[in-house]
Amino acid sequence: DQLSAAGAPIYAERGRNGGFALDGGFRTKLTGLTAREAEALLFSGAGSTAADLGVDAELTAAQLKVLASLPPDQGASAENIAARFHLDPVAWYRRAEKLHSLPAIAAAVWREKRLSIRYESWKGSVARVIDPLGLVLKGGLWYLVAAVEGAPRTYRVSNILEIEILETPARRPRKFDLRRYWVKWALEFEERLLSERARVRLSPLGLKILRDESPAAASVVDHEPRESNAGGWITVEIPFENTREGVRRLLSLGAEMEILHPAQLRMAAAKAADDVARLYRGRKTGARRL
Repeated sequence: DQLSAAGAPIYAERGRNGGFALDGGFRTKLTGLTAREAEALLFSGAGSTAADLGVDAELTAAQLKVLASLPPDQGASAENIAARFHLDPVAWYRRAEKLHSLPAIAAAVWREKRLSIRYESWKGSVARVIDPLGLVLKGGLWYLVAAVEGAPRTYRVSNILEIEILETPARRPRKFDLRRYWVKWALEFEERLLSERARVRLSPLGLKILRDESPAAASVVDHEPRESNAGGWITVEIPFENTREGVRRLLSLGAEMEILHPAQLRMAAAKAADDVARLYRGRKTGARRL
C-alpha cells in the first residue's frame, strides 16, 4: 500500500505461488523533487546565486530532500562538505548589487519567453524586445545574454530599468553555446576597453600595485618589452581606456608611476594632481587646540 501510494507500479498475483511484484524495468527518480527544486539544486554551493535568482527557498528544500535520500553515512558527509566550503563571488571592497528584476529575467530564461526591456546604455535609455539566451555571473555582477534580431548581445542586469515578460516564445540561434560566446565576448570587451596605450615609468612597488589594481594591464606589461632604469624602475607601455579613466586609474599609483606619453594624458594627470594639492593646501583641517 505504501509503495502504491508513492507511485510504484505494484501488482498482485493470485494463487498458491502468487504474491506482490514490482513491475519489471521500473526505476524511481529522486523522491519528491519539484521542477523548480531540481533547477535550484544546480546552484548549490554557488554563494548567493540562488537567492539572487529568487530560488533560495527551493534550493533549501531540495538540499534537505537530497540529504534525506542518502544513506546515513553519506548524508553526514554531504552536510560536512556544505559546512566547510563556501563560495563568495563578490570581489573585495564591493557589495552585491540589488537586482529586483533578476528573478523575472531568470524566469524568462527558464521558460524561453521574450522580454521587453528599457535599458540604460552609454548612449542613453533605449527600449528593445529581446530573446533571452542565458545569465552570466562575472565577478559578482550579473549579465544577461540575449539575441536582438538573431544576433547575441550582452546586457548588464543592473542597467535594465524596466522589464516585461512576453508570452511570445524566445528564438534561440542554432548551435548557440553560452560558455563559448561569453569567453569570446569577454576577451574582446577587455581589448576594446583597454585600447589606448601609455608609456610610463614604474617603480617596483608601482608594478605590484598595478598587478593588484588592474591584472589585465599588468598582464600586458609582463609580455611587453621593457627598459630597466636605476633603482629598479622600468619603462613600459600599459593599456588604458580613455583619458578620463586613464588619469583616475594611473593616479591611484601615486608617485610610484610617471606618465611619459601621450602628452595629453600626462597634462591631464598633472592638472588632476594640482587640483588635489590645491584642495589640501587651501583648506584648514578644522582641528581645535585642546
